[in-house]
Amino acid sequence: MSEHNMFKAHPRMPKKVRLGDITVRDGFQHEEFFVPTEAKIYYLQELALAGVRRLEATNLGNPRVMPQFRDAEEVLKGVHDEYFIRRLNKKGVKIEDVEWTAVTIREPGVDKAITLKQQGRGPDRVLMMVSTDEQHHFANSGTTLPEYWKEAERCIKKCKEAGIKMCGTVSTIWGSPISGPTRFEDALEFTKRWLSIGADDIEHADHDGSAPPDQVYRYFSMILDELPNPDLHVGHFHVTRGWGLANVLAALQAGVEIFEGTLGGLGGQPANFLDRVPVPGTGSYYYKDPNVVGLASFEDMCVMIDEMGIEVEGIDIDRILQIGMLMEKTIGRRLRSEAILNGRIPKAPREDFKRAGLDGLKSKKGEKPDQITPKGWPENAVVPPEVLERKGGAS
Repeated sequence: MSEHNMFKAHPRMPKKVRLGDITVRDGFQHEEFFVPTEAKIYYLQELALAGVRRLEATNLGNPRVMPQFRDAEEVLKGVHDEYFIRRLNKKGVKIEDVEWTAVTIREPGVDKAITLKQQGRGPDRVLMMVSTDEQHHFANSGTTLPEYWKEAERCIKKCKEAGIKMCGTVSTIWGSPISGPTRFEDALEFTKRWLSIGADDIEHADHDGSAPPDQVYRYFSMILDELPNPDLHVGHFHVTRGWGLANVLAALQAGVEIFEGTLGGLGGQPANFLDRVPVPGTGSYYYKDPNVVGLASFEDMCVMIDEMGIEVEGIDIDRILQIGMLMEKTIGRRLRSEAILNGRIPKAPREDFKRAGLDGLKSKKGEKPDQITPKGWPENAVVPPEVLERKGGAS
């Protein structure tokens, strides 16, 4: 389908998108070894230099549960360090244009974010999360939903006073790994509930890869019918069943303009081992093979959207691919991104792959250099009417 027809067929499809990277938080939380603090800061800086303006830096929750983030304060200090800022400035990146997010989940994390903000090294945005399945919510937060909503309302008021944005996540939209089927109507109501108590934006999350593309389109169409401001909505897709980029496309067709992913498709349920030591995480892994989980690959998402003729706002995609190759070295294994393995789609002839002799062979056979059909054939093919009318394949 041509670009013109693509936007005509899906009139809500944006011509420009904003992408956020959440590798250093959501990506690393699933790794069973401690990623060095220096590496976390390095990747946050490199991503900012590549034009990413929405970055999740860390998790300010209890480090006993997720010790991967025992260095949360050091990481936030690092991205506010004078040398860090000076390097960004030299490359024309203003630190105030980068939005640093920290996941907080519970009120003590929010209080920590506010304290750090007052010290000049806190996040610009924090994130709390509800699941429409209360069992899933309880596994993540340890609270009932009514109790959590009251806590979230308190936290939003505190954040407003401190100059920190609040993102409200809605999870188990397309199903729960604990309780099974869920209802879109509940997710829509939870989205409105977040906004009614002051949340700045909503992360609509398929945390376990339960969303088939048609249902992603249906859900976001419902959301944007009711709440049409695209600045409010962030698409967050896991790839447990391989549907990540298909779901990004479905959400684009419904009108979503903001997405997030991770380098190499890293991430998933918090690890319950770290450096060979059992840790609480969020309990037992939901899947037989914990390596199958992860998010939509940030590299592949950049390349796919760009190839569709949609602007990926501000991002140097070739630099993102280079960062993705470095990430494989840091993690120590081949990751999910196909784009860093196969590169961009070629836009010019690749002379090194051409086989010698074609020009000579065409000349020998009396063919013109640009001739592609036998002499005497009509310029345009004509398909017989009976073929067009045929049903059920050839008899």
